[in-house]
Amino acid sequence: QEKGLVGLVYWENGFRNLTNNKRAVTKLEDMDGIKLRVMQNNVFIDSFKTLGANAVPLPFSELFTALETKTVDGQENPYNTILSSKFYEVQKYLTVTNHVYSPWIVLVSKKWWDGLSKDEQKVLLDAAKKSRDFERQDTRAEADKALADLRSKGMQVNELSPAEAGRMRDKLGAINASIAANVGEGLWKEVQGAVAQARGGK
Repeated sequence: QEKGLVGLVYWENGFRNLTNNKRAVTKLEDMDGIKLRVMQNNVFIDSFKTLGANAVPLPFSELFTALETKTVDGQENPYNTILSSKFYEVQKYLTVTNHVYSPWIVLVSKKWWDGLSKDEQKVLLDAAKKSRDFERQDTRAEADKALADLRSKGMQVNELSPAEAGRMRDKLGAINASIAANVGEGLWKEVQGAVAQARGGK
């Protein structure tokens, strides 16, 4: 709120997964040397370098062409984005990594929000919560459908085993420690607790 924004709810864009045109990725060592487009974000760059990939920061608008011309071997995005962007036309392998959860934050202007009555704020917050529940359910159903569509379009889909996912997580210890230092140890532990609880609930 100190930045003039009020967060109402989290919608979601789903979990991010890995695609590439070089080899099936089923274990940590398979990441070695893959030229992987990542967001222009130090956490992503450092994380994928640590996992052995050649992380290439690139704007999303340039990604399809970079894949098509083999400037990069692969990328990572939610199933819905992989499908809608037609990456299946230029990518053969998809690995279910679920390595990052992508939320969308529903925000409103604090100046506008503060001008509303308490009753108006409650109506909008209740509506936002209902929209959140619907949007998450819809996104998850669309993700299931998108994965089936990607299979039908010829992508080879590989599941990353829990043991291999654990090896990758362990390898990112130093990156996670730097994030924790940046956002605060308390918030980091709270988020990690929620993630562990979500994993346990599957």
